[in-house]
Amino acid sequence: MGKIVAIGGGEIGRPGYNVETLKIDLEIKKMTGKISPKMCFIPTASNDSETYIETVQNHFGKSIGCEISIIELHNNDYSYADLEKIVFSSDIIYVGGGNTKMMLSKWKNTGLDRILIKAFNETNVVLSGISAGAICWFKFGSSDSEKFDNPDAELIGLPGLDLIDLTICPHFDVEEDRKPDFRKLLHTTNNTGIGLDNCCAVKIVNGNFQIITSIEDSFAWISKWENGNYKKWRLGDGASGSIEDLCKTPIKVL
Repeated sequence: MGKIVAIGGGEIGRPGYNVETLKIDLEIKKMTGKISPKMCFIPTASNDSETYIETVQNHFGKSIGCEISIIELHNNDYSYADLEKIVFSSDIIYVGGGNTKMMLSKWKNTGLDRILIKAFNETNVVLSGISAGAICWFKFGSSDSEKFDNPDAELIGLPGLDLIDLTICPHFDVEEDRKPDFRKLLHTTNNTGIGLDNCCAVKIVNGNFQIITSIEDSFAWISKWENGNYKKWRLGDGASGSIEDLCKTPIKVL
């Protein structure tokens, strides 16, 4: 129980782009201990994009060898029992990127949020995802949801499912407003933050973490306010420890 892989960003082979996150994605599969694990893809944040669904089927299905099912909340009506059956029969949940705020609202309206929390607490399913699909598992996250309607809008802080008591920020290295906004957000949330570069993931199992990167010069950044000072530490591929210690003490810079 209690398995999460949150990915800061990166491509999985959509048309015109190469796969960037293969090392991370293979680790997600490995965590199940199965040759052909059942993966449920949840593309709510992208409005159940057909292109996104096809990309996931090609990458995780044909290339990696997962059996893919899809929960399309925008296109289908599911009962609570239907959603619970799909989630609890899966080895992997993979949540796609997009509009985090809209996604979490849709999950709340359908009860999927409660089902995912229950799965985390009661099963061995690997809860994973990228960007919006990373934010959702944490207490708070830095989101660009307002930019979908207004490109000039600022980033916002959102509460997630609170499975992990950290504040998370995806795309930490590729979007210039992420770092200064995260600094302000952490002042508000008053807890430890983890900024994930593209192609960087944090793997969390039973309260312990490990950083996984799929390209060079991709990092996780641990940030917090202490005694009025903003501090930040860089963690590279393979860095590991407990979430409890991560929140208490500085970690050696790698």
